[in-house]
Amino acid sequence: MRFQDTYDSIKIIVKTRENQVQTIDIKEVKQEVVDKMEQYKQEFIEFMVESDVLKFGEFTLKSGRKSPFFMNAGAYVTGSQLMRLGEYYAKAIHEKYGDDFDVLFGPAYKGIPISVVTAVAFSKLYGKEVRYCSDRKEEKDHGADKGSFLGSSLKDGDRVVMIEDVTTSGKSMEETVPKVRGAANVEIVGLMVSLNRMEMGLGGKMSALDEIRETYGFPTNAIVTMEEVVEHLYNKECQGKIVINDEIKKAIDAYYEQYGCK
Repeated sequence: MRFQDTYDSIKIIVKTRENQVQTIDIKEVKQEVVDKMEQYKQEFIEFMVESDVLKFGEFTLKSGRKSPFFMNAGAYVTGSQLMRLGEYYAKAIHEKYGDDFDVLFGPAYKGIPISVVTAVAFSKLYGKEVRYCSDRKEEKDHGADKGSFLGSSLKDGDRVVMIEDVTTSGKSMEETVPKVRGAANVEIVGLMVSLNRMEMGLGGKMSALDEIRETYGFPTNAIVTMEEVVEHLYNKECQGKIVINDEIKKAIDAYYEQYGCK
């Protein structure tokens, strides 16, 4: 094997089992990987729209902000939707964090079904058994599974991947991270959310996901960003209609001018 370096590409020249010379262009291979990743993201974006999870219009968020788009993971209600959702999360987690972890933790309430279907998908896609765990809003004081957690208990030495639907301000992590770290001597491998809204966090200087990473010291990732959503859907048909037209695009731009990360 030897490398052939040109100005616009790097090629590897190899011999096959049949003793034939074959040239592989690394640039083309790299582009193929990128294209596959982009296709995967496009499919997930369209899946959110088709499932009525991601909507565009006028919405008032819990924070009081007026937003031109809204994501509600509670709209995943059918078996096929949940199965696909789990597979998207499993693929994203495997791509970003690998499979060297023990527990998927999904905060109550919406994180509970997401952690369950992702654990199922991880077993199906990668043959790796991981446990799921969620917290309870109210501690259960009776029965065999009493306590503050649902599903598997957290154990010393566990490596935990945290799952959420979307993080707007990062406020939910203020409760969740101390609860997880206080339950046992665990390592949080990272956080995965469906959508990075790319808005300022509580500190007002960086995105909520970046703020979580800086505050708690573990990686944060999203299956897609809002920038990728707009890029893919702007003036393109999805479900037979234009989801982001010029008017909605203008509203999104104005929203990010006020609340987006600079």
